[in-house]
Amino acid sequence: MLCFFNLAGAVYDPDVKGLEMPSLVEARLEAARYIGEVIRDRPNLVWAGEEVRVEVTDHRQLVLFTIIVLGVDAPASPRSNRS
Repeated sequence: MLCFFNLAGAVYDPDVKGLEMPSLVEARLEAARYIGEVIRDRPNLVWAGEEVRVEVTDHRQLVLFTIIVLGVDAPASPRSNRS
């Protein structure tokens, strides 16, 4: 199955090539790897004030599933520590 791994939310980066996946289970694992790489390479996105999402779609651009990452400060934590 052809899947597209679109980055959305704090940034928008649509997948225009897609990736042939053997199953939906494998597509879910690939999406988790992808969002992990995004967060590793650009951790500031988690704190940009908006969620970071990977929306996985099929060849018709129908959403199959979404992974959402969102950083939330606790009310008691000082905001100045987010540097």
